[in-house]
Amino acid sequence: MSKTMSEFEAELRRRVAEAGKTLNQAKDAGHDYEVHLHGARIRDLLDLAARHGIDTTTWIDPALLESSGLGL
Repeated sequence: MSKTMSEFEAELRRRVAEAGKTLNQAKDAGHDYEVHLHGARIRDLLDLAARHGIDTTTWIDPALLESSGLGL
């Protein structure tokens, strides 16, 4: 893989960041079901990245997923 981020990786990273933001908003609002849904979306995106050999270890705080019940 080249040193520049592929469009695919950039889009995955953007979607993970967006889902992390909405997960935090749901968490702050006390919407447990939405926290779980956004956490599951993040997990799916991270799994997709892993299947394509993309390192996502710095993309999201593992504690955030842990709080949604879907730890890394």
